[in-house]
Amino acid sequence: MPETNPFKHLHQDKGEEEHRESSLRSKILAKRVSLLLFVVFLLLFPHYAPWEPSYVQGDTLTHKIFTLYFFIANQTLGIVHEGGHGVCYILHCPKFLTMANGTIFQLLFPGLIAYYYYRKGNIFAAMIAFFFLGFSLQYTAWYLSTAHEGPILPAHKSFLGVDAYHDFYYMLNAMGLLSYESLIAGLTRFVAYLIMLSSVIGMFFEAFPNRELKRMGRRR
Repeated sequence: MPETNPFKHLHQDKGEEEHRESSLRSKILAKRVSLLLFVVFLLLFPHYAPWEPSYVQGDTLTHKIFTLYFFIANQTLGIVHEGGHGVCYILHCPKFLTMANGTIFQLLFPGLIAYYYYRKGNIFAAMIAFFFLGFSLQYTAWYLSTAHEGPILPAHKSFLGVDAYHDFYYMLNAMGLLSYESLIAGLTRFVAYLIMLSSVIGMFFEAFPNRELKRMGRRR
C-alpha cells in the first residue's frame, strides 16, 4: 500500500506560509532601500539641482551623478511638455491653452501614473510617482521664476535648442500677474517640496508596516 502522511497538508501549508513571509520580507527590504535613496535624494536636492538658489557648481562625483540625473529627467519632462504643446497645435486650441498645455501634460504624466498604481493597490509605487509629480512641479517653479526675463526663452534654456516663446511670460502677462512672478514661483516651489516630502512619508509607512511584522512575529 502507498505510504500516506495524514499531516502532509500541514507541512505544505507551513511551507507556503514561510514562502509568503520570506517574499513579504524581501519586498519590505526593497521598499526600505528605495526609501533611503529617496530620503538622501530629497536632502541633497536643494544643493545639487542646477536651478535651485542654493546650487553651487562643482566637479565632485556627487555633482556628476546629479548632473546626469537632471539631464535625463529634464529631457523626459521636456518631451512630455512639448508633447502637450503639440496636441494643441494639432487641435488648434486657444493660444492661452496652447501655452498652458505643456505644463499640464508635464504634471499629468507622473500624476496619472500615481493614480494608476493607487487604483492597483500598489501604494509604494504610487508614492514614487507622486514624488516625481513634486519634482516636475519644482522644475515648473524654476520655469515660472524666469518669466521676468522676457517673452523669448533663449535657446540654451529651451528644450528644443532654439529661441522660443516663454509660456509663463505670456500666461502671467495675460492675467496681469507678471509682477507677482516671484510670489507665485515661491508658492509653487513650496507646494512641490510639500508633495515630495509627503510622498517620502507615505513610502515610510509602506516600508515599515508594523501590523504585518507584528503578525509575523506572533506566528513564530
